[in-house]
Amino acid sequence: MGVLELELKNIFDYKNIIQKVKKGSIAEELNIEPGDTLLTINGNKVKDIIDYKYLITDDYVEVEIEKKNGEVWAFEIEKEFDEDLGIEFTNPLIDKAKSCRNKCMFCFIDQLPKNMRRTLYFKDDDSRLSFLQGNFITLTNMSDDDIDRIIKYRLSPINISVHTTNPELRIKMLNNKNAGKIYNILKRFKDAGIRVNCQIVLVPNVNDGEELDRTLMDLSSLYPSVGSVAVVPVGLTRYRENLPKIEPFNEKTSKEVLLFLLNKQKIFMEKMKTRFVFPSDEFYVMADYPIPEYDEYEGFPQIENGVGLIRNFEHEIDEELKKIDEDIILNKNYFIVTGTLAEKFMNRIKDKIMNKFKGLNLKVIPIVNNFFGNLITVSGLVTGQDLLAQLKNYDDVDGVLIPKSMLREGTDVFLDDLTVRDIQKQLGIEIIPIEVSGKKLIKTFIKKRGGQNG
Repeated sequence: MGVLELELKNIFDYKNIIQKVKKGSIAEELNIEPGDTLLTINGNKVKDIIDYKYLITDDYVEVEIEKKNGEVWAFEIEKEFDEDLGIEFTNPLIDKAKSCRNKCMFCFIDQLPKNMRRTLYFKDDDSRLSFLQGNFITLTNMSDDDIDRIIKYRLSPINISVHTTNPELRIKMLNNKNAGKIYNILKRFKDAGIRVNCQIVLVPNVNDGEELDRTLMDLSSLYPSVGSVAVVPVGLTRYRENLPKIEPFNEKTSKEVLLFLLNKQKIFMEKMKTRFVFPSDEFYVMADYPIPEYDEYEGFPQIENGVGLIRNFEHEIDEELKKIDEDIILNKNYFIVTGTLAEKFMNRIKDKIMNKFKGLNLKVIPIVNNFFGNLITVSGLVTGQDLLAQLKNYDDVDGVLIPKSMLREGTDVFLDDLTVRDIQKQLGIEIIPIEVSGKKLIKTFIKKRGGQNG
């Protein structure tokens, strides 16, 4: 599904209750308040956020709002075409999210341990979330009317998990009889001018080799509607009881895939003036192969899918360090926590930063993922308990920097429900969550200098 936890507040609240009114907006001028409910626009009930965005576009709209005390207020609003009212809802979809009924052989959610929080087990397959949040969907749990609605409302771009264009193989991989229709649906999107980014979760000896070649050739025939394809390795936890046996990628097999994809990039570049297919960073790291240059990612169309994240991060670090034209003294000791995948890379980043800040001592701590299993190597899946267990013997440190990707969005909660405060209390060390941004990381060190300049 592209994300491991659906980061929606009140996902099971289907009402169109207003949560926030933007300052200076039309809604604020009309005294619309948080807690009010949107009833109708132009006499139409609002089914979901897509209806809302479609109905609100005109320069004249009639809106009904139910106040918290039960009164119904009616407004006739003249505004700029496409201007929003300035309201946000408690449920961003204003509707129940569509769930996935597939039983994919590689589904990460099916590999989660029991007794974790409910939202972690929700499998979304909702085109609206793809449009609004960038989630990847399979299109297998949608009716023809749903597909028509994507085209009618021009939900573009959307992100689609393809995996293979071989109908029989896709049905097998996703365990859904409707999965074989993918190419025909993508063809309809092309004819309608819908822009798409695709993902292939690669499973050794299943959809690689000739099957991967077929899939890439089929998808490239739909360019530019299909604008890019990311290829990511299957993720395997230690909780795979009663699931199909899948071999993990290793250095040898990762390099084989990588060289194949780099050759395809050359072919697509000659034919279409784009590399089109992009291996995820994991393949480069596992194969111990040089990361491509910044420009080779063509604007990073799938950076949220782990494609080019390493190169972009280092580029941001380099650009921020160039801006520092003074000697900054920072007599501090910090740990930088990461998953085992990025250990080598983060040590290179550490050296660059230490060369710029006098007196700054950094140590990279790679956290082995004992919770999900050591085949899970990305920092975004490090749990609080693994962090706690592997940092408890360290002392003489001013703080521990962790990527915010370890935490549930907008909170200080790890996947296992431990909090940043829990870790700080038990370790007696400040935990400093940092966005996965080279710029934000450098600014953090500058703020910590305490006004001491050389």
